[in-house]
Order: sequence, then C-alpha cells, then structure tokens
Amino acid sequence: MEIVVRPLLKTDWAIVSKIYAEGIATGLATFETVVPDWSVWDEKHIKDCRIVAEINKVVVGYAVLSEVSKREVYRGVAEVSVYVSELYRGKNIGETLLQGLITESEALGYWTLQAGIFSENLTSINLHKKCGFRIVGIREKIGKLKGKWYDNHFLERRSKLI
Repeated sequence: MEIVVRPLLKTDWAIVSKIYAEGIATGLATFETVVPDWSVWDEKHIKDCRIVAEINKVVVGYAVLSEVSKREVYRGVAEVSVYVSELYRGKNIGETLLQGLITESEALGYWTLQAGIFSENLTSINLHKKCGFRIVGIREKIGKLKGKWYDNHFLERRSKLI
C-alpha cells in the first residue's frame, strides 16, 4: 500500500469535508459540530502547508496548519490538524501526514507546531509524541461539547532546524 502525499487542492474539498465530518462524529477530534463550507474552512487555514494522503489516487487523509495569532512575533508558530478517513485509520497514514507537514512547515520557516488534543484521544496524543511533540500541559475544561466539559492535552514541537 503506497501512500502518496501531495498538496491539498480546492477540488479535494468534497472528500476532505467528508473526512472532517467523520472526525466530528467521533466526538474527540474537534469542538466543531458542523462542517463549514469551503470558503470558511479555507479562511481558517494557512494557505501553505495543506497536504493530503492518497492511496490508489483516493484521498484518505489530510493535514493542515492554522495560525495561532495574527501578531508578527508568532509568524513561525502554527496549530496542527490531522484527519484520517475512518476506513484507513491504523495504517500509518496519520504519521505520514504529520511528518510531511513537519517537513513542509520547516521549509517555510515554522519553528513551533502546536496541537490541542482531547485528553481521551490517546491515539492522536501518541501519534504526536511519536513525531516529536511533547506534552506542555493539560488545559482543564477548556471546552464544552454537547453539555460535557473536556480537557485538552496541549502539545508542541520545536524545530531542530530553525
């Protein structure tokens, strides 16, 4: 099974939005409850550092960066999002995407990547740790979803190149 990583294109939105909806449905991937339209999603994510993973020319996952702040001092700091289709989880696609995103982000001058992950989402926490992220802390009751408070593990990865 060959995983091909390439830039995410607007034409990928139909499948990317489906994968995002699968993540929302888990209740452990995001505090969002609905998939936005392309223009809203596009505005929320950095234009560079958007990649997809394909198997047999079918998009099976994606990874993107979001700004953590508009302030100039934080220009090299971004938040990571990685989503894999439920049919392809557990096949190293998340690791391939996250490593690809790290490489691409460093080439563009990002020195710190951050991730806020539901504390119950041990698979994602372990994936990030495997890719060089460290737990900085736990943000208790950081958000409420469907009437329940959730804690988030806050992780970061500092580039060794920048």
